[in-house]
Amino acid sequence: MKEKYGSYYRMIGVLADLVLLNLSGYLAHILIFWPRLNYTSGIGVLQILLINFIWFNVSQITGLYRDVFAKDAIPTIHQSLSCLLLFAMLLSLLGFFVPDFYVSRKLIFFMVICFSPLLLIGKICFLLMRRAHRYRLMDFTRVVIVGAGPVGMELNNIIQGHRSMGYKVEGFFDDQSALRKNGITILGNINDCMAYVKRYHIKEIFCALPDRAIDTINELMREADKEMIRFKLVPDVKDYFRKDVNVRMLGHFPVISARVEPLENVNNKFFKRIFDVLFSLSVILFLLSWTLPFIALIIKFESRGPVFFKQLRSGKNNKPFYCLKFRSMQLNADSDQKQASRNDQRMTRFGAFIRKTSIDELPQFFNVLLGEMSVVGPRPHMLQHTEQYSAIIDQFMVRHFLLPGITGWAQVNGHRGETNEEGTMEERIKADIWYMENWSVFLDLKIVFLTVWHVIGGNENAY
Repeated sequence: MKEKYGSYYRMIGVLADLVLLNLSGYLAHILIFWPRLNYTSGIGVLQILLINFIWFNVSQITGLYRDVFAKDAIPTIHQSLSCLLLFAMLLSLLGFFVPDFYVSRKLIFFMVICFSPLLLIGKICFLLMRRAHRYRLMDFTRVVIVGAGPVGMELNNIIQGHRSMGYKVEGFFDDQSALRKNGITILGNINDCMAYVKRYHIKEIFCALPDRAIDTINELMREADKEMIRFKLVPDVKDYFRKDVNVRMLGHFPVISARVEPLENVNNKFFKRIFDVLFSLSVILFLLSWTLPFIALIIKFESRGPVFFKQLRSGKNNKPFYCLKFRSMQLNADSDQKQASRNDQRMTRFGAFIRKTSIDELPQFFNVLLGEMSVVGPRPHMLQHTEQYSAIIDQFMVRHFLLPGITGWAQVNGHRGETNEEGTMEERIKADIWYMENWSVFLDLKIVFLTVWHVIGGNENAY
């Protein structure tokens, strides 16, 4: 797919955002130094160039200016927010680790605060202007489909329903001419395909023939190569996978994975780890550093036993680790077998409070720093429950491809607490796998926000 004038609009987008970035820096400078403006203080030319260089590279990493007409509104806003977050994180890290790049943290803060709404407003204005002319600015690739069976028809429906892909289906080639009676545009038999695409300058062929027609497929592929026509084979895997899959080549073999896992990407792993470290350090330094002594005194005063409760739980790749919590129960022999329940007699009064408010989970930020957990991910289960549920629930072990989290997509959607009711654990597993397949920095931020919201508003399953 090509975009008419796409390179021009990308260039305009890059320049416009750089103008907004520098305007934001100027506004930040005015806000800080007003009314005594001093243009020789606060930031130098090399620092300004470096800030612009960082933004440009961050936008390239996230693909902000890629496919500006084909990309839908939600991914555009999503990428803009990811850019802003990564940009702010890199500027903060540079201030800590590169002494020569010293810029007032106040100036950086105000610049990001000014730049964020300007960038988002700019993107929204572009999306609104694009709406009326979007498909006229796209250069659609005319294609034909060989094979009007179930695979070919489903492929046609997908292309017709997603015009942003940039394809326009001219029709089908199939030896079953009777299909015309069903309203299907049959352009001819399979043998007529090459003559048609040469005559009408069709540049791509999608072949949706079954495996048994391998000789016909090979012949079409050879003829397409001779005529410099792109030939794309659509394998029939719909009975195995009914969602997006990941395809990679091992030698000359295409290998199809059952799911897309964004966190298998090294860059995504790095960004998630940076987020985990920065967030957990903030919680430990600004919250736990002064609340921990008070919580420890109350726990020790109310009942005998340690302040922290350690329990072996299933971690990434099902490797056990000791999950930390503030102790909320009397010492008992059932802690490693029996889940906490509503009105649990083992609970102390203060323990009930810290469980209700999720304060008991705060020590797990130490697990995050050690790399045993993440801020966001599937909640870790007791070893006994992992063994129990893995035997009766399909895909239960899939959630262990990820680091377990302090909070997760399942928890903010109400799937927390006891799992005794039928279907409760299945719903939790579906949510965990959905998170694994749809991870993004923005999604992690959303889950953290919803977690805080639920803690403030209360959750009936928290006990």
